[in-house]
Amino acid sequence: MAADKQFKLPDVGEGLTEAEIVRWHVQPGEQVKQNQTICEIETAKALVELPSPFAGVVGELLVAEGTTVDVGTPIITFDVSGGAAAVAAEPATTDDVGELAHTDAEPTQPPDAADGESSTGRTAVLVGYGPRNDTAVRRRRAAGSPAASAGPPVPPVPTEPAEQALPPTHPTHQWPSVSPTVAAPGDRNGGAESSRSGVLAKPPVRKLARDLGVDLHVVHGSGPDGTVTRSDVEAAAGGASTSGASVTTPRGGEERIPVRGVRKATAQAMVTSAFTIPHVTEFTTVDITASVHAIERLRELPEFASVKVSPLLLVAKAILLNLERYPMVNSVWDDANDEIVVRHYVNLGIAAATQRGLVVPNIKNAETLSLVDLARALNGLAATAREGRTAVADMQHGTFTITNVGVFGIDTGTPIINPGEAAILAFGAVREQPWVHRGEICARWVTTLAMSFDHRIIDGELGSLFLRDVARFLEDPASSLLARL
Repeated sequence: MAADKQFKLPDVGEGLTEAEIVRWHVQPGEQVKQNQTICEIETAKALVELPSPFAGVVGELLVAEGTTVDVGTPIITFDVSGGAAAVAAEPATTDDVGELAHTDAEPTQPPDAADGESSTGRTAVLVGYGPRNDTAVRRRRAAGSPAASAGPPVPPVPTEPAEQALPPTHPTHQWPSVSPTVAAPGDRNGGAESSRSGVLAKPPVRKLARDLGVDLHVVHGSGPDGTVTRSDVEAAAGGASTSGASVTTPRGGEERIPVRGVRKATAQAMVTSAFTIPHVTEFTTVDITASVHAIERLRELPEFASVKVSPLLLVAKAILLNLERYPMVNSVWDDANDEIVVRHYVNLGIAAATQRGLVVPNIKNAETLSLVDLARALNGLAATAREGRTAVADMQHGTFTITNVGVFGIDTGTPIINPGEAAILAFGAVREQPWVHRGEICARWVTTLAMSFDHRIIDGELGSLFLRDVARFLEDPASSLLARL
């Protein structure tokens, strides 16, 4: 068999440099169609299905499952003899990637760099940039696990629920629409999929098994039709808890967890932010009883009958209204050009803890949404984050972020600004507590807001005014909305 075409790992995100081959969907000698899924890869931002750029016969799998390789590394070969080639050997432009847009990716190359050298001097390969000079990095597999279940132990993170519009004043900023394909791969058993050996398990359960070094082939599935569940895997691992350490270790022993994927990307972003942006954090404690009552009334309206409504909705609305009033808060410091870039659109990010780590998906052009549409967008964002289906494009180009620490019962914190933004607001727990209201002590619903901001852009006065006006909206949302009519 003449394997005359190589497929190199593309950049399926915004400048990503490496990815792990999680699972192959094809084997040598198998006939594949163009755009057929050939493997799953895990990047620093998402779990992505890669489609085949060729129609032909699989030649050789060049990278084993569980191996992390650089963008531009050949991962598979194809025999495309007989005119079966679907893509030319030359690198494709961003207009040619077609179905690659369905890999949760957003083409990030400038058009003038798509067909040769990029502005960074790296050779373009399909989507994004070409290979680096270093070699593939192989991690040790968990003891006793087969090759298809290889992977180091990584502690899952509890899922953070995201819960606890005016007419547009600026032209809507258009962002590329990218459809995620990392949905539950199967329709039966609530999304559980069967491996080539017949084991039924959902992708998160398979990942948990790899992390804990559990062989799914020897686990008895207690779910529908014998589907292996999370509890089945945990039981097989000896009852190890997945909320903290990923495996049980001897008392007094040590455990080493490789830093990779979302955890690695988050760490790099936070270090960059903390040491390149001069943070200032301010706090205010607010009586939001009127907002709590407003939420109760919204839940009774027919428009909100099928929409989950929480105080986060009014926090988001307060921020959107005041970003219009104070646009410098919705800006970013551009070191390369010595400029402050003020965005007249709001891509509102909501920080969410997922099993893969912290992600910050954002609602594009949130300032254009009505209140009910904003609620739907928040619901959809939370659902996809919980299911691990957040598209890479949904985590790019954020302009302002909310972190809802109140869902964990935390009053407040000092949040770190998301790179590429100028401010972030922490929304604390809403508690009923004694409060002086109209000269009397009574029970009121109270929360604490904390806002960190980039002091290069936002002076103390501007930051204080913005935070004050967000608090005033929550104290009396009806009056705040009427005042803008």
